[in-house]
Amino acid sequence: MARIKGGLNAKKKHNRVLKLAKGYRGARSKQYRVAKQSVMRALTSAYAGRKQRKRQFRQLWIARINAAARLNGLSYSKFMYGLKLAGIDMNRKMLAEMAVSDADGFKSLAELAKSKIA
Repeated sequence: MARIKGGLNAKKKHNRVLKLAKGYRGARSKQYRVAKQSVMRALTSAYAGRKQRKRQFRQLWIARINAAARLNGLSYSKFMYGLKLAGIDMNRKMLAEMAVSDADGFKSLAELAKSKIA
């Protein structure tokens, strides 16, 4: 029986990595060994970046809610505590959207939160 060489599979593997490294500078996009290291690092960073994006958006929403709450005479923590006491279960994304686009609606929530705290 004839011997089967692994050249085709190796070539496919190399091309797959080099395709991912397209646009990298210098040897990073040309040489397999260097490209493989760069691609591995890039994929790790991309994974971590997807987690960081969630953190950053939550941070942004909290900053927006805090700014709008302070315009209505409350701190962020007191505003959220007041909403909890009032039984309003609304996520930070929606509260931040209200703070930006619907100031009157947010003001009514702030008044409700104030009344529940006092």
